[in-house]
Amino acid sequence: MALARYIAAKLLAGIVMIWAVATFTFFIVHSLPGSPVDAALAQKLAAGIPYEEAQQQIQAIYNFVPTDSLWSQYRDYLWRLLHGDLGQSISYGGVPVRSVILDNAPWTLSLAVVALLISFALGLGVGVLAAMKRNTASGNGLTLSGSFLHGIPTFITATLLFFIFTTKWPVFPYGDAYDINVTPGFSGPFIASVISHAILPLAAYVISGYGAWMLVTKSSVVSVLGDDFVVAAELRGITTGRKMRYIVRNAMLPTTTIIALSLGYVVSGAITIETVFSIPGLGLLTVQATEVPDFWVLQGTFLIAATGVILANLAANLVYGLLDPRVRT
Repeated sequence: MALARYIAAKLLAGIVMIWAVATFTFFIVHSLPGSPVDAALAQKLAAGIPYEEAQQQIQAIYNFVPTDSLWSQYRDYLWRLLHGDLGQSISYGGVPVRSVILDNAPWTLSLAVVALLISFALGLGVGVLAAMKRNTASGNGLTLSGSFLHGIPTFITATLLFFIFTTKWPVFPYGDAYDINVTPGFSGPFIASVISHAILPLAAYVISGYGAWMLVTKSSVVSVLGDDFVVAAELRGITTGRKMRYIVRNAMLPTTTIIALSLGYVVSGAITIETVFSIPGLGLLTVQATEVPDFWVLQGTFLIAATGVILANLAANLVYGLLDPRVRT
């Protein structure tokens, strides 16, 4: 019963948070200067379409009545959200925002998830090694590498990689997710093109995430090394490999929340890297929607990003509650 109440409370809190984020996103986006309707109207007037006809086309395409009050628009927005409708994009000519996001999401998710796995594995291994060799020259050097890389902003890392390997020495291609002369599909040339375009963004993700994983892992392992069960295991004469499995298993618990939150921050982290390398993902989509401005795309990407963080945090709390019964009390 305690576990069921814990899960129900976390789920209810998650639903309330998503509603609050949706409300906050709506009013923040609508407080930005400019109007999406005015921007679309200006484009049609520039194309020579009469004013009344242009206004009728906009209302028909975007399913939006600009004369409605803000509260009426808010109620309509929430009703459409309940039905999975994020509105129609201006910059994509009335295409549903849901379709635009689904078209761009695979590039962001694939890069971020692969980078997360690589940086986590690298940080975990180096962090355990640094903890075991603490207070030695090699251990201090490993810790220094994590601290140094963790202190460099993602924008600086991505910009340096871009300058060195696409401008100074053009080793890797720049822009888009694959070469324009390659036909998308499950083929060798397409896969090779995608990999070559993904190497630098992937490296920026990994370098930016490695330091945090390494430092957190080292701290967790060092704290576990002093626990009574480790001392007891050593007195029983267990092998080093088995002792390390005990240590890593217990040290992994604090990283559960960080793993989930890292997945939740996919969109926010992708904005910098995708903008630098011009990768057509959710991050670049958000930046381009800001320039138009395309309010419905902005609402959609902001909502997806915030909901991802909330769901990730919810998942972390649930997993933590299952792994450690003490948090359910």
